[in-house]
Amino acid sequence: MSPVTLLPFIVLIGAMFLMTRSAKKKQQQAAAMRSDMQPGSGVRTIGGMYATVKEVNEDTVLLDAGPGVDLIFAKNSIGAVLTDDEYNRIVHGIEHDLKSDSDVVPDDASSLTGSAESDDSVDEAAASDDKAVDLGKKDAHDEAPEKAAEADAEPKKTDGDSDAQK
Repeated sequence: MSPVTLLPFIVLIGAMFLMTRSAKKKQQQAAAMRSDMQPGSGVRTIGGMYATVKEVNEDTVLLDAGPGVDLIFAKNSIGAVLTDDEYNRIVHGIEHDLKSDSDVVPDDASSLTGSAESDDSVDEAAASDDKAVDLGKKDAHDEAPEKAAEADAEPKKTDGDSDAQK
């Protein structure tokens, strides 16, 4: 057989070797992560539950899911061991501020302009709010008196009433 006909088989065998190698590498990393679990660590199970490790055994882990709730899980069911900051952020909503020394970005652009300009623009905005804006809508007193009389003459419907005769 010529080398040209063997080339597709060689490529397939090489691809299978690379795929199994990367899968083994991932399994080894997961096993190392699970072996590094210690009591007090925050974890996420493969089902998506967040809990704190209470006790680590050979094949099982005792998790504290809340006050008075202890659960036993297989070690293989632990999807990730989380850092303390990440666990507190997800479970308790506590943000760890790493950039506390940096400047705070304002929510609006008013603080980006000069202070004298911002005072004048605030006064102008307050003055313009006092003026009535005509959007083309008519007030109730602008309607023709005959339309108002017709509206009063018709019986008003409620949710339970219907026009059907019994």
